[in-house]
Amino acid sequence: MRLCVCLALLSLILCASADIGQGGRFALDALRGSWDMYKAYRDMREANYKGADKYFHARGNYDAAQRGPGGAWAAKVISDLREKWQSDVSGRGAEDTRADQEANEWGRNGGDPNRYRPAGLPSKY
Repeated sequence: MRLCVCLALLSLILCASADIGQGGRFALDALRGSWDMYKAYRDMREANYKGADKYFHARGNYDAAQRGPGGAWAAKVISDLREKWQSDVSGRGAEDTRADQEANEWGRNGGDPNRYRPAGLPSKY
């Protein structure tokens, strides 16, 4: 949640010097994209389904990027920060980080998140 607040403030700063129409749209897309990323994270935690993390990475990035340039920007920033934190702090391996980033980019570039959907994941997700 703190990350969403930080992204909101950063988006407002970015659009402060821009034309209010374009900058405002970018900021709104970024906020909505941040929310999409949070929903995917929340669903991943709720599902607690082995092997589903790449699906939720791809889905969050896909949903956010569909918002427009601001949403794609938010998805990239959140994904990169999350992977950096996980590799530095939690000690996850480089291979897992690479696979997560592949799923992030796949979704952000419009790829179908279901490519990473594990068999048996409830249809709710």
